[in-house]
Amino acid sequence: MKRKKQYIKEALQIIASLGLTREQQNERSALCLLAILEMAPGKQWSEVKNPLMGITPVMEWVREHYHKDYAPNTRETFRRQTMHQFCDAGIALYNPDKPDRAVNSPKAVYQIEPSTLELLRTFGTEAWHESLTSYLSKRETLVARYANVREQNRIPVEIAPGKKITLSPGEHSQLIKSVIKDFASRFAPGSILVYAGDTGEKWGYFDAPLLSKLGVDVDSHGKMPDVVLHYTEKNWMLLVEAVTSHGPVNGKRHEELAKLFRKSSAGLVYVTAFPDRALMSRYLGEIAWETEVWVADSPSHLIHFNGSRFLGPYMEHSDQ
Repeated sequence: MKRKKQYIKEALQIIASLGLTREQQNERSALCLLAILEMAPGKQWSEVKNPLMGITPVMEWVREHYHKDYAPNTRETFRRQTMHQFCDAGIALYNPDKPDRAVNSPKAVYQIEPSTLELLRTFGTEAWHESLTSYLSKRETLVARYANVREQNRIPVEIAPGKKITLSPGEHSQLIKSVIKDFASRFAPGSILVYAGDTGEKWGYFDAPLLSKLGVDVDSHGKMPDVVLHYTEKNWMLLVEAVTSHGPVNGKRHEELAKLFRKSSAGLVYVTAFPDRALMSRYLGEIAWETEVWVADSPSHLIHFNGSRFLGPYMEHSDQ
């Protein structure tokens, strides 16, 4: 049977994948999610339910099933810093049994939203990734909703046929879009997007369970590259830095990424992407050997920095 810590870890992966901000990526929120799904230790994700639960019952359920005892005066923290955000993100409903119930009513309850329930029942199965991309393409994440005023200026990015996400406006997001659309289609056809950063928030798109399945668990302290792609045909992990203002994959950054992804079961490929050759020329002296360079205004070409082969991973401590 899975240990309690594993259930909490999986709930955190779900919270990150659903686009909630880092403030909600914590144990308290993970336990709240488990509670409103009645996901007790020993259960499978396919068995999650949708009970109506108030804050006090949530805290009591957490105490009973996960042995986490929160003080009564943290009730408002549960309500204001987790459940409100779940409702704002559309993953939970507030008083669905009686929408006109007073806001301060002691009978207030929460319930997992139906389409979210359907999605979470696929967690851990082969259907998860497709279900997640379909779900996100139809629903604003909490991050996007907080930035609703600027939504009309956000950049749409197609991450799978008919499935789109949006990134904050700016040239950096435009370059990330080019990496996903043009670089991946040419040099890693059929690859799956694992992560795409957003200048507005640390996580623009993040399939945390997929990354974990490939052997890598990243917390909020890990400095992710701008784009992570899994080239399934060759089992390569493409780590792409999109350079518009910050530097390329130099020696220091290469070491950081190698450490962050050291447990990856997929071979690591390091790529620096530039919008044009003029910007690339400013950084040529910094680019690390055994990495690749791609320029968006010449999308069909790839520049290979030394080594015995073209695009591909290198073994650790290679002398080539």
